[in-house]
Amino acid sequence: MSMRMLPLICIGIFTLIATVAAEDRAVPTPEQLTFFETKIRPVLVTHCYECHAAGAKIIQGGLRLDHRAGLLKGGDTGAAIVTGKAEQSLLIKAMKYDGLEMPPKKKLPDAVIKDFEAWIAMGAADPRESDDLPAAIRTIDLEAGRKFWAFQSVTDPVVPKVKDESWPIDALDRFILARLEPANLGPAVDADRYTWLRRVSLDLTGLPPTPGEIDAFIRDNSPRACETVVDRLLSSRAYGERWARHWLDLTGYADMMGTSNNVFAEHAWRYRDYLIEAFHKDKPFDRFVREQIAGDLLPAASPPERAENITATGFLMVGDVEIVEPDKAKMEADHIDTQVAKIGTAFLSMTLGCVRCHDHKFDPIALPDYYGIAGILRSSPSTHKIPFGVWSLLNSTDLPETPDQLAARQQLEAEHAEKIAAMKAERDRLEAEKKTIMEELALLEKAEKEIKKEGETPPPAEQVAAHEDKKQTLTKRRDELNEQTRKLGPAVQHAEFFSSKTPQAFAMHDGDQPADMPIYIRGNPYSPGAVVPRGVIQVASWDKLPAIPSGQSGRLQLADWLADKRNPLTPRVTVNRIWQKLFGEGLVRSVDYFGTRGELPSHPELLDHLATRFMQHGWSQKRLIRSIVLSRTYRMSSTNDAAAMKVDPDNRLLWRMNRQRLDAEALRDQLLAVSGELKPSAGGPALVLEEPENCGELRKSGVNPPNYSHRKPRAGEEYIRTIYLPVMRTNTATHDRLRSFFDFVNPAQIAGQRSQTVVPTQSLFLLNNDLFRKRAKSLADQLIAELPQPEMRLNQLWLRVFNRPITSAERDDALAFLTQLETTLETKDAAARESLRWQELCHTLLASNEFLFRI
Repeated sequence: MSMRMLPLICIGIFTLIATVAAEDRAVPTPEQLTFFETKIRPVLVTHCYECHAAGAKIIQGGLRLDHRAGLLKGGDTGAAIVTGKAEQSLLIKAMKYDGLEMPPKKKLPDAVIKDFEAWIAMGAADPRESDDLPAAIRTIDLEAGRKFWAFQSVTDPVVPKVKDESWPIDALDRFILARLEPANLGPAVDADRYTWLRRVSLDLTGLPPTPGEIDAFIRDNSPRACETVVDRLLSSRAYGERWARHWLDLTGYADMMGTSNNVFAEHAWRYRDYLIEAFHKDKPFDRFVREQIAGDLLPAASPPERAENITATGFLMVGDVEIVEPDKAKMEADHIDTQVAKIGTAFLSMTLGCVRCHDHKFDPIALPDYYGIAGILRSSPSTHKIPFGVWSLLNSTDLPETPDQLAARQQLEAEHAEKIAAMKAERDRLEAEKKTIMEELALLEKAEKEIKKEGETPPPAEQVAAHEDKKQTLTKRRDELNEQTRKLGPAVQHAEFFSSKTPQAFAMHDGDQPADMPIYIRGNPYSPGAVVPRGVIQVASWDKLPAIPSGQSGRLQLADWLADKRNPLTPRVTVNRIWQKLFGEGLVRSVDYFGTRGELPSHPELLDHLATRFMQHGWSQKRLIRSIVLSRTYRMSSTNDAAAMKVDPDNRLLWRMNRQRLDAEALRDQLLAVSGELKPSAGGPALVLEEPENCGELRKSGVNPPNYSHRKPRAGEEYIRTIYLPVMRTNTATHDRLRSFFDFVNPAQIAGQRSQTVVPTQSLFLLNNDLFRKRAKSLADQLIAELPQPEMRLNQLWLRVFNRPITSAERDDALAFLTQLETTLETKDAAARESLRWQELCHTLLASNEFLFRI
């Protein structure tokens, strides 16, 4: 069951029972009590107590059903039972699924409903008495809430003194060492140069170092050798591609709209490319935040900057949207809910989705906070109804163009129009030729019938043969024409559907009538409550939100609040995410939740030190990353220490580097890089919409909207980085199957930290999938072609796959492995045998833990 359905499905529970006018209650008869105990109480216990009784995590709707007092007092809304009048009781309507639904998981049998009708008609006898009335509504103490560490202002702590002054390189090292020394722990030794180079290359770019880069680093004995490497990596486009993918995990990005009917999100790729450029150019993070929330409202100095700002708001658009929802009010509320939750998770590491229905159970965040943000987003509509049944689509915006871009686009459209005209002319010519052939065939058939009708003497054999030959020729040509016109028809339709070349992006824009929003009782848009002013989370605020000008949504004010240096969450959350990507665990390990039930920071002073440094240095992510990866802490090896394990088995004090398995993208990209097959890409559309066979239902109206199936990949798609491959919501797209096995974030969800599962299907994929087998063959063939001696090949193989020299023991084992294979291969062709031997060795290394992990 979809989580976003719960607020409405559960309304049957949330609004069932309310206040009933006081009345004298007749003493129930023994028969009535027996009826209650045998027919009513068991149903309540089985289907209602989980959410509406003492012990429930949350008393849903303020409704208690485990005693009569709670039953009569009711919950958040109006009366649900009228004693003696079952037909007027909302309880019965809910059980009948008549506008309300109780219980939400499955409708109760008709016999049970009739029992409840009879019970109410008899006066709703209930012997359960208690003074424990439903709990009062929880109030939120903001001042007390602001005492929690996450809501306190970011400070600039004094860098601590340490005993071992020789170990720290960066100030952050002192914060680490200051926690280790009191615990009688020492940091692990430095990783060797090969390990550090592989580690920093994979962390910063998702790609391994090349043999040439390894050689250059090992030969560089200058004090700035590591800095040279880091600066090279940070300046590469590969850095932008790697870190943009991290951010995409927080957006619910996919190249499809929702999960229904494979409706394509034609313009989603522009947001992906925006992210790559933003990280590559080191866009200041506070500007990055403002653009993604309110880029369309920011000033721009040029059409490209304006286009970039508009595209950035795709952050609020690219998530999973149930565009087939017939209830548009519910669809709007659900989409706003995903936007609020996304803002809460990505920037604040707070869970805001639950506040749609009630005050946060654990954190000082109230309904007005949620609906203050929701009102801002509701004032910027994101979807629109289209002429296809009950379907909707995301709003798109035409992007501004420079004069040169406009001229190029107009030229492209003119050429496309000529192509369509030529296709139509060809279709007309084929139809005309087919008409002529059909007329000739009709004449031939008429002649045959006339001959048979008059009973004439059969014509000579030569004439009959010529007649048949002509008929066969014409029939064959007719069939050819039918096939050509059959293909040409969809091609023309496809070309006309995609005739416009105007650049567009899925983007936000303020609506015509921005306004404050009512609280939806229990999240139900059909149960509006008090209207609350547009605003932000009060517990994390230092002052009132500036007044929202008339006619504006408030997104600009929201963006400014998020990106303000006084915001206690945004800078902490951001540096914690960066730390997690580099060390495997965040200083706050619950990277997506900084609330009271989350993890406390292992090094709170270091977290604030990094947050302060981040803001003081212009919110530059590259500068922060540079300082971290050049620190002594980052240089530590991942070697285990038995004594340290006893004191700190989870490595919370960071006495060594954490080992990390590569994620799906880094694993696939590394494979292509090692095999020498990785091709650069400048971005652009991921979906191959230019191929008619990938597109269906290309009409302007109908029952179902246009859809997409990845039947025909784009040429060269197999060799580009994984970030450029299509992200589907319900299936894979040919070359991205690795994602399905190695913990890719479900694009219907968001997550700042991916899980790392260990399951048998992963090993089977490594051994049997063509992705690995093809790369192993390519690598083997290159080694054989370039290096004549086995020892030279092994040296190169280890450098390319493990990014370090081969050891003597490994060389002996590898040669023995090759020799053993020689005796088992059946082919007599020497070249084929050589290729197979080395292919198996390469495949073994590519499927090994050392290749799969960054240590």
